[in-house]
Amino acid sequence: MLLKDLRTHYTSKIDPAEMADKKVSIAGWVHEVRDLGGICFVVLRDREGRGQITLVKKKTDPELLDTARGLMRESIVSVTGTVKPEAKAPNGYEIIPEKITLLNEADSPLPMDTTGKVDADLDTRLDSRFMDLRRERTTAVFTIRHEVLKAVRDFLSADGFLETSTPKVVATATEGGTSLFPITYFDREAFLNQSPQLFKQMLMSGGLDRVFEIGPIFRAEEHDTRRHLNEATSIDIEASFCDHFDVMEILENMVAYVYEQVVSNCSKQLEALGVELNVPQTPFMKITYDEALTIVNSYGEESLKWGDDLSTLSEHTIGNHVFTETGQSHYFIIDWPTEVKPFYAKPYEDKPEISKSFDMMHRTMELSSGAQRIHDPQQLRERIESQGLNPEGFDFYLRAFRYGMPPHGGWGIGCDRLVMTMLGVENIRDVVLFPRDRRRLSP
Repeated sequence: MLLKDLRTHYTSKIDPAEMADKKVSIAGWVHEVRDLGGICFVVLRDREGRGQITLVKKKTDPELLDTARGLMRESIVSVTGTVKPEAKAPNGYEIIPEKITLLNEADSPLPMDTTGKVDADLDTRLDSRFMDLRRERTTAVFTIRHEVLKAVRDFLSADGFLETSTPKVVATATEGGTSLFPITYFDREAFLNQSPQLFKQMLMSGGLDRVFEIGPIFRAEEHDTRRHLNEATSIDIEASFCDHFDVMEILENMVAYVYEQVVSNCSKQLEALGVELNVPQTPFMKITYDEALTIVNSYGEESLKWGDDLSTLSEHTIGNHVFTETGQSHYFIIDWPTEVKPFYAKPYEDKPEISKSFDMMHRTMELSSGAQRIHDPQQLRERIESQGLNPEGFDFYLRAFRYGMPPHGGWGIGCDRLVMTMLGVENIRDVVLFPRDRRRLSP
């Protein structure tokens, strides 16, 4: 059984004007069978769309017609036939079949509907994700997610970044704290990595100059919200001879480029989702942490003091304020208190209580955190100690700073949240193929 015998074209690649009366083969899932007596329609669905197979009773071999009528929805078939232009059919054509080959018959009843006529709750969809992916809206989300990651790689590679991969099994915490998943690593304890942070900084000492990584991160936090997962996909960069403003510029330009590519290359998917996407304008607005507190307190719904973190309500308040002022959904909060940021964030020389750090926000949530990093080994050791951590546990990391570490900065942005906010999706689980949270470990 050769591929050319099963499929010569995806359904969307058949041009009815150029291919009228030509023989083609398409293969995929039986989306629908409509038997009207004198005529039978079979709608076949593949990754790219749908194609209509038309069988007229008086013109079709009875055995072929019986085969079509007996097809179970979601069974796998290959159809060979002649292309005929038909404006009312999907993609503007129908196929008059000469052969229908049943490759695999689906059980009945189905675990969920794939036509979109009967909705299913999120748990049902996740329990049968293989079936959920057959829905047009779900396919559209993950096609767009692919385009997002492709655009990230293209943008960063063109900007001189090298793609890297760092360990996901580590001996110590990346940023301290207890939000770690311990695992048994032969005869000792190890952890799933929270972030590639320490390793990408070590690569700056190695002279790679500009690196990026796209990979999983793990946080053992007992969240149960629509925007948190315990396994997420992070996009991280680190760049030498840069300060925090330099890497902020890289970040905002990358986000704008990603939006541009999705608009240009995913119009069909955006239409399926009912999303009209606007490319963010750069540069993004920058407000200081102090200004953020003033905005929150001015609305009177919360009262924050210096050193407080921002709650979800605070983020929404600031995001809506920025949107009202600028019409834009993306912005930066800069100059955070040093003590609320990780030990590697570099304090200002003249104001050590403030760090050269930032969060990039969407009006609905945080998307990214970054900073210029401390590159002086003694200062870094002191910051580790000030957070109650043992520098000896970070010896593998600190060694890289003792033999020539350039000034550097970087950031990490959550791919899942980027896609979620781009598409206006309410639950982050909708943009992750097989989400992992405190309740879900399968499939």
